Amino acid sequence: MPPARVAHCRAWRGQVGMKTWDAIVVGAGHNGLVNACYLQRAGLDVLVVEKNDWIGGAAVSRSLTPGFLYSNCSYVCSLFRPEIMRDLELPKYGLQVISYEGGAVFTQDGDYLANYRDHHAHRREFARFSKKDAEAYDRYARDVTRQCRFIQPLLMRTAPDPTSFKPRDIGELVYLGRKFAGLGAREMADTLRFWTMSISDFLDEYFETDVIKANFALSGIIGTALGPMSPGTAYVLLHHYMGEVDGSVGAWGYARGGMGAITRALADSFRATGGTIRTGAEVEQILVRGGRTEGIVLTGGEEIRARLVVSNADVKRTFLKLVEEKELPDIFLRRVRNFRMRGSSGKVNIALDSMPEFPALPPDSPCLRADLHFTDSVERMERAYDDWKAGRWSADPFLDVVIPTTLDPTMAPPGKHFMSCFVQYCPPKVEGRDWTDADRDAFGETVISQIADYSPGFRDRIVHMEVRTPRELEAEVGLTEGNIFQGELTFDQLLFNRPVPGYAQYRSPVGGLYICGSSTHPGGGVMGAPGRNAAAEILRDLKRGIEHMSPAHDVI
Repeated sequence: MPPARVAHCRAWRGQVGMKTWDAIVVGAGHNGLVNACYLQRAGLDVLVVEKNDWIGGAAVSRSLTPGFLYSNCSYVCSLFRPEIMRDLELPKYGLQVISYEGGAVFTQDGDYLANYRDHHAHRREFARFSKKDAEAYDRYARDVTRQCRFIQPLLMRTAPDPTSFKPRDIGELVYLGRKFAGLGAREMADTLRFWTMSISDFLDEYFETDVIKANFALSGIIGTALGPMSPGTAYVLLHHYMGEVDGSVGAWGYARGGMGAITRALADSFRATGGTIRTGAEVEQILVRGGRTEGIVLTGGEEIRARLVVSNADVKRTFLKLVEEKELPDIFLRRVRNFRMRGSSGKVNIALDSMPEFPALPPDSPCLRADLHFTDSVERMERAYDDWKAGRWSADPFLDVVIPTTLDPTMAPPGKHFMSCFVQYCPPKVEGRDWTDADRDAFGETVISQIADYSPGFRDRIVHMEVRTPRELEAEVGLTEGNIFQGELTFDQLLFNRPVPGYAQYRSPVGGLYICGSSTHPGGGVMGAPGRNAAAEILRDLKRGIEHMSPAHDVI
């Protein structure tokens, strides 16, 4: 251990002695901080420990080159629940989300499909390619919204245990059954099909134009180790569709100051109510004695005692690395090992000395202030997925490109810009072996080459670049295999099966040990719901009130 860390540990030990905390939260990502905020506001004395020297997990802003601020991992905001923002007073602590409108999918023949938040403008743009697809858009929007109305109220509710006879579980099952029965026979069938079908098949039922289908299919593959023709990807589209910004459902935006602004506001809210955050404190083990947790052991041997521990790490990292195997049932361990957590994403962050030009777009187009995509057919997406299946990064990847500085000038010097590139597909291993620095650089070059095909002179504008493969995401953020959702969002890994049957209510086989990360219901994205829901269950177990927590609502 470095001398500075040893001195820090000694100073900490002398400061707190043998203090026993009410709760320790492992990991200062957004779900961990949401959980800690709610527990602290309920009167618990909470400590958050974070292995890095900064907070945020995957929702972080960092300056890696002078004058520029990167959203290193997550990059746009929509899914974060407004109920949590209100409960924790996050705008008071500086959180501002700037809604964006527009976007574009570039086609290989030099044209583009524009995206607009206004439904009628979007419809007119579709008519430029196909009048039939423009007519179908109304039906598509209606059907997807219906699915959102069904699933959104479940986000802020604990998934019921269908094998339990507890009154709460029975009540939740009745609630779920009534919602389903209220759909009507035809809509019931449509819902079951939707949850299990591929995004490609779903879109084929509405649209005929390749670029229009590609425009919608992208939301079915982001962060998922599945292709657009894989069953289950239609639900992934829904997962991305049901966010909101300032009450506008389906809207997306930039957190002013980068995604780290969300976790900074959470940290400030937590500290304002008396909470404690300790960085540079990596957990080596969760202490368990007699079937119950007693605290944690940090790398270096320091023990910190607590009455309960909440892990924001993913389910595999928590139970296969931090808890001794002998403390867990065999069937639980087997199910945890079988939980699918295959990384499929990479990230390239780029500092630019000027705004890139895209000749296909009109000058000063509003499309530049939102998502830019270069994959104009579902078939190209599927071929990119074929590369991933073979253990290679995609030769023709799907990119989700945004330039936040078009709306948020705080992230770059005047006249300069920050570009964020989310990349599908990027395997956790390269043809079965570990990533090398040379592989990482070649992967980054593939991304730059695709952008340069649509933006002449793009390379000459690059000031600095950060390339992140699943290797970097796992090493720095702690995401197993680089999976950004802490587990795939397929039907068999949702609701009472997430992360494993019998343990979908944020508890674990170890007394006093809970999990609150995206491996739990309702899943990944910068949503905050897993952290909030886990806090509610912890407070129920402690027989504490949850009046300070907004209830889930049945409307969208």
